[in-house]
Amino acid sequence: MEVMTGMTTGFWSSAATFRRCTLEKASFVLLSQFDLALTLLAMQLGLHEINPLMRLLLDVPALLVLFKLAIPLLIAWLIPGRLLLPSIALLAAVAVWNIKELFVFFM
Repeated sequence: MEVMTGMTTGFWSSAATFRRCTLEKASFVLLSQFDLALTLLAMQLGLHEINPLMRLLLDVPALLVLFKLAIPLLIAWLIPGRLLLPSIALLAAVAVWNIKELFVFFM
């Protein structure tokens, strides 16, 4: 069994933290999915994606699934939950920004 030392962890020892950090890990994945849903809604309403990488991903559905579902799940599996907190805060801020932009669009 590997022992966690410092910032490095082994695959199984990091995965073992999943149960202890379920809230953080689920928040990270769900906020990523919520960001995707807001982006798709905005695109459906006729708005344009500003991020060039995301614009490319929207044109290729397989890449979109990889970047917005598979990679966040892998990150949540491998990274200890406390290290996801800055990313969760950033994703929450992006979600709030997107909601604000949708409200401005409808006003």
